[in-house]
Amino acid sequence: MGKRIDGQAVHAFIVLAASSLLLCGCTAFLRPQEKRAEAQLVPAVGSQTRGLVTFIERSDGVQVTYNLSGLPPDSDHALQVHERGDCNSVDGSSAGAVFAPAAERLKMGARVEGDLGNIHADSNGVATGFIVAPDVSLDGIRSVLQRAVVVHRDASDPYAWPQHGAGAPLACGVIRQ
Repeated sequence: MGKRIDGQAVHAFIVLAASSLLLCGCTAFLRPQEKRAEAQLVPAVGSQTRGLVTFIERSDGVQVTYNLSGLPPDSDHALQVHERGDCNSVDGSSAGAVFAPAAERLKMGARVEGDLGNIHADSNGVATGFIVAPDVSLDGIRSVLQRAVVVHRDASDPYAWPQHGAGAPLACGVIRQ
């Protein structure tokens, strides 16, 4: 003779199974969402430089991934975030100064937060890679959102005082989510 299954046991099993499935599906929504932004860089007047710069917030800072082309072969260039998200002027002045939310705390030789570092173009004029920027974020006072990211003609000198640009802009893009 077969065993008889109690209706309450079946109901309890169905409720438990459905609850488990719902909870498993909800964990994807409960995980922290990755903070991400990007800037599509377009050439400045007289330049062929263009590409994409992606910003992803990590626990150790913002990972800045770049994929650029049209740079002079075998050359070094400053990659900087500027105060204003405006790439309309020919000389790059509409982007403002290099982003420095802690400027009042700077001492001679300190690096400005928006000076992300120098990048290198290969023999084909292509620069790809990433930089971790520990002093910026994608929200709050150190946020780079709605600011301009600029690739400059020259490499930057992080120890120069006062802080200055690194030559004319080759490409510029506004950082957006």
